[in-house]
Amino acid sequence: MTDELLSISEALDLVLEHVAPLEAEEVPLAQAAGRVLAGPATAAVDLPSFPASAMDGFALRAGDVPATLPVVGRIAAGRPSADALAAGQAMAIATGGVVPDGADAVVPIEDVEERDGVVVVPGAVEAGSNVRPRGGDLDAGDLVVAAGTLLGPVQLGALAAAGVTRVSCTRRPDVVLAVTGTELRSPGEPLGRGEIYDANGVILATQIASTGASVERLPPVADDEAATRAAVERGLAADVLVTSGGVSVGVYDLVRATEAELGVREVFWRVAVRPGKPIAFGVRDRTLVFGLPGNPVSSLVGFELFVRPALLALQGHAGPRPMFRPGRLGRPVTLVGRDSLLRARTRVEDGSVVLDPLTGQESHMIARAATADALVLVPRGDGELAAGTAVSYLSL
Repeated sequence: MTDELLSISEALDLVLEHVAPLEAEEVPLAQAAGRVLAGPATAAVDLPSFPASAMDGFALRAGDVPATLPVVGRIAAGRPSADALAAGQAMAIATGGVVPDGADAVVPIEDVEERDGVVVVPGAVEAGSNVRPRGGDLDAGDLVVAAGTLLGPVQLGALAAAGVTRVSCTRRPDVVLAVTGTELRSPGEPLGRGEIYDANGVILATQIASTGASVERLPPVADDEAATRAAVERGLAADVLVTSGGVSVGVYDLVRATEAELGVREVFWRVAVRPGKPIAFGVRDRTLVFGLPGNPVSSLVGFELFVRPALLALQGHAGPRPMFRPGRLGRPVTLVGRDSLLRARTRVEDGSVVLDPLTGQESHMIARAATADALVLVPRGDGELAAGTAVSYLSL
């Protein structure tokens, strides 16, 4: 460890170097939303498993048209015809219906005229038209979703369509959240002089849950050695301990010293970022320990930069690092000696994202952050960045 301030990228590299994915477990597909695949998921069946009609229309032989053909049957989705289609015949068919043996094309209903038990097909049709071939999407045994993928609606739908019923997912990390401060009270309680409501507990618990991890939120921890030690001991039994407050250099900043006494090896303390400079990261055995600052916005930013990537990496996510997107500034901003994350509102102008930093960027101003939907990364330096300058941002 060094007393020099680490850059954001240097600190994140150190965090991810200490992360090993958790063990895998098999779960039913219906319970896999928001989980990360531990191994590749392959198709159990061909998709589609039969030649299917892509349109409402008439199944026929391409070589028979143009012509007027007798309609010898009607095929609904899920109700295939028991009979094959003979030369010179047609069958009405619904989208998704099984194309009957003998047919090699489907002509859309709007391109023909049906009357008195016959269908008039005025033009030629190519073989294969509007027919989804068996295995046209994928064959049984083909890869559907790769390992390391976060399972959302699209992935789950693909797996269900491919006949997959269970998947191997990395276990959800167990996270203990301990917010410190004798002054903290739960919303709704009467406030005494010098007391404030606990915002960090709500913010961080919500952020943790959004990663797919499970969170145990401890009651606010008073600034005394016994309470701090009890909270840290509880957290060190989990996969991850996240604290907020108590990591600076004040007389009541007890967290880092208590962790050291309990065997936590501090990997780094302080990062060249604004807000969030006094962030700490350490390990004890396989437990990851994050000490976030007490100011709410500093805590929020530190989580997005370092804790979220760690929780995703624990689950084997293929791309755990923060996903910065390109945009441009909507107004000038002043540069400082540390990389800054500014709360901002996004808007689209001429096809690109424009970011308007909010007024009031102090790290305690969480109420003003309520209107923000982005964190703009402004590099360290002197002077200012002009409106229109290309920047990167994280979505909130």
